[in-house]
Amino acid sequence: MTQTQTSLERGRAVLGPALTLIHTGGAPTRSVLTGALGVTRTTVGAITAELEALRLITVDARPAGGARGRPSHRLDVDPQGPVVLAAQLHTDGFTLALAGLGGRIGQPLDLPLRANDDPRGTLRTMAEEAARLIAASPRRCVGAGLAAPTPVTEPDRLAVISACLGWPTGTPIGALWEEELRAAGIELPPGVVPAVANDANLAALAEHRHGAGRDARHLLYVTSGHQGVGGALVVDGRLHTGSAGLALEIGQLTVDPDGLLCRCGRRGCLDVEAGPPALLAAYGLPAAAPLTEVDAILTGSRAGDRAAREAVEHVAVRLGRGIAAVVDVLNPDRVVLGAFHSALLAGAPELLPATVAARAHWGAYGPVPLSPAELPRPELAGAAELAWEPVLADPQLVAG
Repeated sequence: MTQTQTSLERGRAVLGPALTLIHTGGAPTRSVLTGALGVTRTTVGAITAELEALRLITVDARPAGGARGRPSHRLDVDPQGPVVLAAQLHTDGFTLALAGLGGRIGQPLDLPLRANDDPRGTLRTMAEEAARLIAASPRRCVGAGLAAPTPVTEPDRLAVISACLGWPTGTPIGALWEEELRAAGIELPPGVVPAVANDANLAALAEHRHGAGRDARHLLYVTSGHQGVGGALVVDGRLHTGSAGLALEIGQLTVDPDGLLCRCGRRGCLDVEAGPPALLAAYGLPAAAPLTEVDAILTGSRAGDRAAREAVEHVAVRLGRGIAAVVDVLNPDRVVLGAFHSALLAGAPELLPATVAARAHWGAYGPVPLSPAELPRPELAGAAELAWEPVLADPQLVAG
């Protein structure tokens, strides 16, 4: 056996960790990768050669500055390498995109859904459009991930509490997604199964790998869609999903006992006190008002409109109470806020952090930083991360 073969055999066990480091920007050169993996330069040379042969990365032979003044080759993801299908289901439509490694999302395709379609019909429409998107690309598709606006159980992949979709509780969203992709002619490498997970969880994963949550050890992500409030936790680079995939459903935290009536039957839940409909209500508009009114209120608050500012502050206080309660339990080192809550932070840059610090048990000793999300479409980016998981675990799945 040659020395190269020996090095490659030693390196196969770290092919996945090596690809993950390059994928997340943690190893821009071979010297950095060598130090991160704790292996020899020869082994890293064999690892990167293997990943390059799989069309997953590129190795730039032009030297870059390395440790101790040694030149080191640059590493990057292959811009012509495989892609995965990233899909996001909304309450009234869906989004599809092809995504390469490195968090590189192609042009998203936003499409509406037929009214009153059942779960299978909805996922069939998505799969058929996905097949067209994949067929139009010269790059091989090696995975598929779906971000759903509902909790999704593990490992049976059932959609629960899916009232916003109008689906029955317990809909087998994972099995249906897999069946419809197969029926649409989408073939993935052997051993790769189409995946589905909650959209807030996936947004947190994407922000941790490529956005505002980089380098956080314990990242709490808080977000809101058209309605409701979701949360997610990333610990040491991995999503914490609980025993059945249902962890961090923070929307039912009570933040105002005399507040708005929640669909769960109680009053003052975070779901109804800290989402866009709550801002409309605080401003005196019906909760069903167009979401453009939400943007108008936020803009008015920044422009000095007193009523708009008071509405923003009303919701910001309740959001702060909810975040403080979760911070007390989880003790994260960073909190990242989704788009709507980032806008609240911008509208109440002192009030929101002060509320969290005042309500959190340890807030006075070390306030947890609140950061706006950085990714333009974190849920879609998270669906791509989910789809890449099998390949990041075993890059040789794309061989052949």
